[in-house]
Amino acid sequence: MRTFVPENVHSIPSAAKRAFKGVIYDVYQWEQELFDGSTTTFEMLNRPDTVITICVDKDSIVLVKDEQPHVGTRMGIPGGRADVPSEDELAAAQRETIEETGLTLADWRLVTVQQKHSKIDHLIYTFIAFDVTDETDIKPDAGEKIEVQRWSFDKFKKAALAGELIDEIPEQVLECESIEELRDITSLYDYS
Repeated sequence: MRTFVPENVHSIPSAAKRAFKGVIYDVYQWEQELFDGSTTTFEMLNRPDTVITICVDKDSIVLVKDEQPHVGTRMGIPGGRADVPSEDELAAAQRETIEETGLTLADWRLVTVQQKHSKIDHLIYTFIAFDVTDETDIKPDAGEKIEVQRWSFDKFKKAALAGELIDEIPEQVLECESIEELRDITSLYDYS
């Protein structure tokens, strides 16, 4: 359940009908009136939103080395699908972070929300989280092998700038010179 949606998002109109239900993607169609008065069928894909979290544990950034059967091994920040209907994007990010890193964090900030394609109703919510309050065992999905790693901020930033991470790291994070500066980033939305 989306709580925060930026103004520039292209969503599926309420009059659209689902034409195809897939495992991840659904196709929606609707009749659209054109400028000359004629109508045609428009369509969009829909998929669960994605949540990703830059986790700060003391003086380290927590990353996951993730292996999946269809994509191989890749390095990135914890995250996954926001596919539990009762969860908002923050709750989904917290759940995914615990599953992939075992970490519970206290201070959460929404940094960016992106829609990569205007014909796909799919948002990517990027959070930054601080102050570890608990650590448990990771719980990867059956199709994942995960190794948790802690990197210095400099190593993390260099890898992000070089395109070595699977996730797109927000510009305001990459403009920071230290973990301390990350704390100055304000949240786009207050979830309290």
